[in-house]
Amino acid sequence: MNVLMTVILVVQMLSALAMIGLVLVQHGKGADMGAAFGSGSSGSLFGASGGANFLSRTTAVLAAVFFACTLALAYLGNARPQASGSVLEGATVVPAAPVQDNSTASQIPGNAPVGMPASGVPAAPAAPTK
Repeated sequence: MNVLMTVILVVQMLSALAMIGLVLVQHGKGADMGAAFGSGSSGSLFGASGGANFLSRTTAVLAAVFFACTLALAYLGNARPQASGSVLEGATVVPAAPVQDNSTASQIPGNAPVGMPASGVPAAPAAPTK
């Protein structure tokens, strides 16, 4: 599974780099207009319009490969093996340690915790009334 993801990732990176290169090599739509009036050379390796069709089709194929690789990586990244039991089966319960308040705020008179008088000494239980 890990090897498959690595291969797909390499194909995706290569298609992305090739697609970037092809987009940078292609001429814009305004470049043909300038060539028609003689300000640029219309001759190329593929002819006047053959290069544009070849480069645009190759870019479309590389975009499709890139898209397919992205979907495959997303699917494989979210695929998890099916567990036979509950997630909580292997969980262990650790009892919490009692919290001691040793901060300086609890030592200042008037900043006693809730349920404790300001002196810091717990109050004696009240005597039952008759």
